[in-house]
Amino acid sequence: MTTNPVNWATLNPASTGGTASRAIERRTELAAFLRTRRERIRPEDVGLPPGSRRRTSGLRREEVAQLAGVGVTWYTWLEQGRPINASSQVLDAIARTLKLDAVERAHLFRLADVPGSDTRGPCSPGCPLPAEVQDVLDAFTAVPAHVVNERFDLLAWNDMYATIYPRVTSAPVSERNTLLATLIGPACCNPVGSADMVCNRMIGQLRAAYGRHVGDPAWTHFIRILEAASPAFAKAWAGHDVAEPMTKVASFRHPGVGTVRVTTTSFAVSVPPGARMVVYTAADEESRVALDKLAAGLGTDTHFPCWPAHEPERAMLTGVGS
Repeated sequence: MTTNPVNWATLNPASTGGTASRAIERRTELAAFLRTRRERIRPEDVGLPPGSRRRTSGLRREEVAQLAGVGVTWYTWLEQGRPINASSQVLDAIARTLKLDAVERAHLFRLADVPGSDTRGPCSPGCPLPAEVQDVLDAFTAVPAHVVNERFDLLAWNDMYATIYPRVTSAPVSERNTLLATLIGPACCNPVGSADMVCNRMIGQLRAAYGRHVGDPAWTHFIRILEAASPAFAKAWAGHDVAEPMTKVASFRHPGVGTVRVTTTSFAVSVPPGARMVVYTAADEESRVALDKLAAGLGTDTHFPCWPAHEPERAMLTGVGS
């Protein structure tokens, strides 16, 4: 996965900016989201003839307007990011026309800034967590678990998670971001089994969360950092796909026990807003045995062959590679 150098020093700048500029950014985000959703719908999917003179894929704006029962000019202005108001009834009609799923519909309503939109606040690395949250993490002695915010900043973790992802947990506070670490981590020692697949899911979740923070300079800057660091991220981000955390089967590699298949389950953490706890449980018997070995300390001192090159300071302190 090709990546570019990251300027960690400016990763989390102070949040500044006016309400007007945030509104403009939110409307711009709404316009791009509507356009990408419209372009993925084939005319035949909504009962229209495919036609032979279509210059671009998907539906035309006037077709969306007709199917949703709104004015062509009004919908065009909405997709152009102009400052117009939309009712929940109209947004519902557009969501049905564009065949948005529940996550995409919620994202549309947030970007349109309709009454009742979710406005959870941010939480950066180092923000305080209730002591009880760490107690819960530490209670999981045989499985990895961690807490992240909506931006995938790593807020807390247990010992098993640190065993699997030492590069992230041992990094300076401002560098503890699991999405960025997955995107730019060297393939030779990246614990993630399929970085592209994992990142696409994470980017979809990030895009959905971004809908609650459009115009926030800290978020905007963070997205720019990711775009500069990873062409793969920039391409996926431009697709405007959205997702929500869900239970799924994933895998990771550990030099001491090999590949481990796990089921990841997310639990909302009420404080800070938007945070969630992710717990990894074994997806099969072989993986359960592997996790038990790591929990017992077996293989935890084993490193990938590239460790002396990628972790020179730690390798020097432990005498590895000398």
